[in-house]
Amino acid sequence: MVTRRSLFRSASVLAGADALAACAEEPASPDYEQTASEIWRASAPAARPPGAVARELVRCATLAPSSHNTQCWKFRLAPRSIAIRPDFARRCPVVDPDDHHLFTSLGCATENPVQAAAAHGFMAHPVPVDQGVDVVLEPTRPAASARFQAIMLRQSTRGEFDGRPLSAPELTQLSQAGTGAGVHVLLLAARPAMEQVLALVASGNAAQLRDPAFVHELKTWIRFSEYEAVRTGDGLFARCSGNPALPRWLGSPLLDLFLTADAENDKYARHVRSSAGIAVFASERNHPQQWIEVGRAFERFALQAAAMNVRTAHLNQPVEVPALRGQLAGWLGIAGWRPDLVVRFGRGPAMPRSLRRPLDAALQQV
Repeated sequence: MVTRRSLFRSASVLAGADALAACAEEPASPDYEQTASEIWRASAPAARPPGAVARELVRCATLAPSSHNTQCWKFRLAPRSIAIRPDFARRCPVVDPDDHHLFTSLGCATENPVQAAAAHGFMAHPVPVDQGVDVVLEPTRPAASARFQAIMLRQSTRGEFDGRPLSAPELTQLSQAGTGAGVHVLLLAARPAMEQVLALVASGNAAQLRDPAFVHELKTWIRFSEYEAVRTGDGLFARCSGNPALPRWLGSPLLDLFLTADAENDKYARHVRSSAGIAVFASERNHPQQWIEVGRAFERFALQAAAMNVRTAHLNQPVEVPALRGQLAGWLGIAGWRPDLVVRFGRGPAMPRSLRRPLDAALQQV
């Protein structure tokens, strides 16, 4: 429990940290806001040769979410297709030992070019292949959709929402968007059900933070300063969670001081109780190709939400701790299915974004 004394002590330490950060010297780097603006520049459909269209579709793919923003994918361009494969060098073996999140991230990266292709005059046909997807492109009449426009708007918003419920038609749109081949999405908007999920989130969070390997892996993917965020182009930028931007030499020990189960669970309680609802994605098969379908379904859900000015953020602790995953499935009455993702949604302000690597860094030989 956060007491008044600990709250004031934290505020004093953070104020001192801000002062130290202002005095700290880091190498000069491009402006964070300018870099973010360039990454998420509007993707206006235009007449382009097929090769240029394919690069633009890959750019859209790289704007998809991934676990810890590892961007665990690589792409290869062909005249009429885009190959999407996992980049196992960017996996998270502690939080994601079976690579479930990695392949789900691949599904998110598949869905973005599927949505963007039509706006650029192509019909996209995802074809499952061993450990990945080939997106085959077929010329068609250009037609831009709201989900395509939402690619530049979607973000994982790790802040409080406004607590207002969504309308029944809005929930129906989200449910339809989040349903896929072998994938169901369960929308929980009743407060008792949301509190039940919150209890599992808190249990999972406490279990993970007791694991030094989990904390170490998480810290390796946190980008504490704007310089570090711009230099790497990946990972979780501290300001995206409402924390100050600090040099790593200062941010890392402060994280050790303040990253406690009680503090994080208080934050998650505020986040859940300010949300309009929670979506649980579940799949009928426990297989990488099915996980890719989960990622595609989630990304459609997130894009549809963004098009409706609804924000999303993950609460995946109950599906990352195996014992809790079974409890969640039993409580939901979906024994035999795997709960894949837990996502809260609601309306609220935008947060800063975690950045992306340059496009050519993802265009590798598959």
